[in-house]
Amino acid sequence: MPIENAAFTKPEYDRRIAATRRAMDAAGLDVLFVTDPSNQAWLTGYDGWSFYVHQGVVLGMDGAPIWWGRNMDMLGGRRTCWMDEDDILGYGDHFIQSTVHHPMQDLAEHLRARGYETARIGVEMENYYYSAKAHDVLVHSLPQAEFADATALVNWQRLVKSDEEIAFIRKAARISEKVIQTAIDKSAPGVRKNDLVADIMHAGITGVDDDWGDYPAIVPLTPSGLDATAAHLTWNGDPMRADEATFFELSGCYRRYHAPLCRTVFLGTPSDEIRRAEAAQIEGIEAGLAAAQAGNRTCDIANAFLGVLARYGIEREGRMGYPIGLSYPPDWGERTASIRTEDETVLQPGMTFHFMPALWMDSWGLETTETILIKDTGPAEALCTMDRKLFVKA
Repeated sequence: MPIENAAFTKPEYDRRIAATRRAMDAAGLDVLFVTDPSNQAWLTGYDGWSFYVHQGVVLGMDGAPIWWGRNMDMLGGRRTCWMDEDDILGYGDHFIQSTVHHPMQDLAEHLRARGYETARIGVEMENYYYSAKAHDVLVHSLPQAEFADATALVNWQRLVKSDEEIAFIRKAARISEKVIQTAIDKSAPGVRKNDLVADIMHAGITGVDDDWGDYPAIVPLTPSGLDATAAHLTWNGDPMRADEATFFELSGCYRRYHAPLCRTVFLGTPSDEIRRAEAAQIEGIEAGLAAAQAGNRTCDIANAFLGVLARYGIEREGRMGYPIGLSYPPDWGERTASIRTEDETVLQPGMTFHFMPALWMDSWGLETTETILIKDTGPAEALCTMDRKLFVKA
């Protein structure tokens, strides 16, 4: 595909590959095999719903990266990757769901042909898309090679976003505002949850103006009442009910870039307990944003939020956020730094996080969150402009 049709400029892809190679050199790797579809897309631009079969990117210390996958997906690689066709490889369907052949046997032949038979090869061991069987076959197919765990090596290079990436995240933020506003506007007693989610998904895919919506890496999370005491429930066909809170954990998505946003709706009159928690949460978010400055640490954001909760007598455990950007199912997080008390990652301009200090209580849940951008100076910028409050509807 001509580079002018790619999602990003050639200098942007060159920057990403150079950063990854520096990390490879520091880890003593000769070659890296990347299976995470987010990392594949970040390095090559590959974009397709084919991550249910074995595929990946091979990156050596020189030359262009190689995208490798199923033959029919190789054609998709030619439509989405920025490299020449010679750098996009495919394997036959006789490898698919076979008990006799395995795709890693084909990959091993390509690695051997490129002189990596005795190389130190990095693989993403802790990854949704790299199975135990795949690793076993690859190791046995290259018995003279040395394999090293390169989990999250590429992910860490993605932590600071370029201006080109931030522009995409801002577009996703506009779509996030639309889907949250749709959820709030459509919420009412008697509305079936699946019908509401259909409206939410329509709003997200429609997008905003000329910025079309992509599918988000996580489906809409929309639990109500007691279901909202849990973090990751989706929806059912039940009607929304009076005197219940429903939180909406959603994200717009533009060309695989996300800007997660959560808001909560209460149908009726919320209790004093919920109102007190709302006040604590909003004040805590402001404190967290003030602490989210370049040179501080991710734990400083968490501690600022928890300090406010403590003054309100509210206890909370667990992390309160994570980096976001380019992602594929099943998660829109980047799986590197965390906003939590024990994480000391130093904040740098260009980092983007989902600041997610939700409260899940005994009989209700309250999610008010922001996608934030670490600036050169001063507090972080919340990229969405939605009112930060509990939305109450009679």
